Amino acid sequence: MEPAVGTPLSYKLVAGIAFKAAGDIFHDLVGKKSDTLSNVTPSKVQDCVLHEGNYGTTGSTIEWKYTLDGKEQCAKQVIQEVDDANRLIVLKTIDGDLTELYKDMTISIHVETKNEIDFVSWTVEYELLKPDNPHPFSLMNFFIGLTNEVEAHLLQG
Repeated sequence: MEPAVGTPLSYKLVAGIAFKAAGDIFHDLVGKKSDTLSNVTPSKVQDCVLHEGNYGTTGSTIEWKYTLDGKEQCAKQVIQEVDDANRLIVLKTIDGDLTELYKDMTISIHVETKNEIDFVSWTVEYELLKPDNPHPFSLMNFFIGLTNEVEAHLLQG
């Protein structure tokens, strides 16, 4: 894995998942109805608490309670961008378990349509606090699993 241009400890991970359910619904669920994700993916997300602002609004602060690799964790994030026209959400991690290993972690969730198929893309940009810290591959696998669970839920209903 090559570091991103600039700081030698800056990196970027990207995953794209074909999404058979409606991408618009996924964008709305993650962006504007984050507090309902625990109902859809209870094994992954236990809660999403609004600390400041409104769900789906730039500048708002939310805190996730989730299970990663069998451990309960939390992450406080600021919503940096919500672009409904381009179905893009950008979250900056400011506190929680992830900040013990990474700094300047930004997570982007983008839904795009190619050849009439919706794709959910997760991009994690981060800087390692120490060169021997692990890269967040398990976090990316978490996002892929979450996307698949949301898809299964939407296709059932």
